[in-house]
Order: sequence, then C-alpha cells, then structure tokens
Amino acid sequence: MTRQAPLIAELVNLATARWWRGASVRPLTGEELATTFAARLGDHMSAAVRAVPDAGARLAELAAGLRQALLAERPADQAAHINAMIRRYGAQPYLAEDVGQPFHLHFHGSGDSQVEALGGEFATALALIVDGYGPDRFGECEAHQCEAVYVDLTRNGSRRYCGTACTARAKTAAYRSRRQS
Repeated sequence: MTRQAPLIAELVNLATARWWRGASVRPLTGEELATTFAARLGDHMSAAVRAVPDAGARLAELAAGLRQALLAERPADQAAHINAMIRRYGAQPYLAEDVGQPFHLHFHGSGDSQVEALGGEFATALALIVDGYGPDRFGECEAHQCEAVYVDLTRNGSRRYCGTACTARAKTAAYRSRRQS
C-alpha cells in the first residue's frame, strides 16, 4: 500500500497536471507517458508496461480515474470512484513473496495488460489507505501554480504540498510576505 502511493501520485501528476512545482507543464500522453512512467517502475514491470501497444492511452485513462478518486470532495464520492476502479480493473488479491520480504498481499487487476494489473493494484491501494488512514489523506498541492496531487501517509495527516520543492516555495513566499508587512 505505501509502496504504491508515490507511484499513484507520480502517474496522476505526469498525465494530468498543467501546473507543477510553479511551472506550466504539458501533461504527458501516448508513448511519452508510457516511457516516462515505466522508468519509475522496477525493470520487470517497466518492460511489461512498455510492451503494451497502447500503454500511454491506458495509463492516461487510469490517471484520470485516480485523480477523480484522489480529489473527490465528499468521502462517499471518493468511495464510489475507488469502488468503480476496483470493479473496472478487476482487482484480485494474492499472496506474493518478494526477494527479502515475507509473504504479503498484492492486488493486481485481472485485465488483459500490465496497465490493467497496475490499475487494480492502485485502486486497491487507495481503498486500503482510506480504510487505514481515512478519506482525507489525498489532496492537491496548496502551493501557488501547482496542480500536483499527493497521498499523505504522515502520522498526523499534515501534508499540504506535493513535495519539498513546493514546500520550500510556499515557505519562501510566506516569509517574503511577512517581511513586506
């Protein structure tokens, strides 16, 4: 669950954000999206995603659904989006033993490509985060000119920015604002 959180945010930000870390960006599409996101995955998974003929379009569709779930205003809407994604991607649990780790649950989707497998895994990860942390652990960065999303797994649920760059920009802006007053 926690391993997927940064990947979920990364995919959504690559495919949907128009402002990121204070700069105007073009959401990635097609082969560029597939190649860039696949580079964030392990070697085996990266090759499997890149091998899907229309991986970019499928990843863009997955990212759009994830963004809706992450930014739903009401918990009931969030749950509906996540449940729809679990059904859409056919998330099915199984026990896996990764190198150096004990058996643990995985939830790959049952679709016809590695992107659908990721969709099932990501949708279930969101459901587990809502179950374990609550529905208010997802958000859009509060920094000026940033539409990036984040998944907050901090102990106290205090995250408000997508990363350290936006945190630093916001703190600098607040400091400058105080100095001018």
